[in-house]
This record gives sequence, C-alpha cells and structure tokens, in this order.
Amino acid sequence: MTEKDKKPEKQKAQAKAPVEKPQKQTDTFLESLVRIYGYDIPGSKNLYTGLTYIKGISWSVSNAICHKLNYPKTKKISELSKDEIKKIENFIQSLDVPSYLKNRRADPETGKTEHYYSSDLDMKREFDIKRLRNIKSYRGISML
Repeated sequence: MTEKDKKPEKQKAQAKAPVEKPQKQTDTFLESLVRIYGYDIPGSKNLYTGLTYIKGISWSVSNAICHKLNYPKTKKISELSKDEIKKIENFIQSLDVPSYLKNRRADPETGKTEHYYSSDLDMKREFDIKRLRNIKSYRGISML
C-alpha cells in the first residue's frame, strides 16, 4: 500500500468517529428565579434585560432604573441581594424618571402623567378602547 492510499483511510476513520461536544455546565445558582414586582425573572439574565420581563417596563425605563440606582447593566439578576431587590421595587413604585419615559402621558381622565404596570396597564388599555368605541372613533371600531 502506498502512502497516498493510507491518507484517505485515516481521513475516513476520523470522519466516522462521533465527535463529542463539550456539554455546557449550568450553574443552578444562576438558573434560579428571582421575583421582582410580582414577576419571576430568570437568574441568568442581566439586570437590564431582566427588568423588561415586568409588564410596563420598557428597555428605556430599564436603562433609566439601572442608571439612577447605579447598578451595572451586566449584573446578573441572581447576584442581587434582597436589599437591592427592595430598592429596585421601591424605585419602580415611585419611578423618578422623565415624563417622556412614562407610559401614560396626559391621561384623558386625570390629565396627569403616570406610569402603570401589569394588570393596571391592561385595565387602562381596555378602558381606552371602550372609550374610543363609545365615541365611535375609527381607532375604537378597528379594535374589534
């Protein structure tokens, strides 16, 4: 057998051998769920990303929260202490951000600029649609 014949046999043998992929080791510590403002957020997410799991918090509001509380955006949710979680929840409750970041500017009922979360946000949206239907607005009718 010549040297040329041996090379293809070696290549075939190497190609047939199953290649084992290294398995990812997952930290059970990072896979835990953290409850913030009534929502379960995976511990493996960054703070910036994880806060957007809360209904009513957009990327820009999440960025403002990280900036105002001086938390790094890349910090993992599972690394937050209970005090830090309380601090985030209190900040979300009062939400000291510019009015253009809030989701309810110049409310038709009260005229105030406020920010709503979860079920309150759903309820306000539903009431807005009902109001638009009552005045027979095209926007209200198209929501059927």
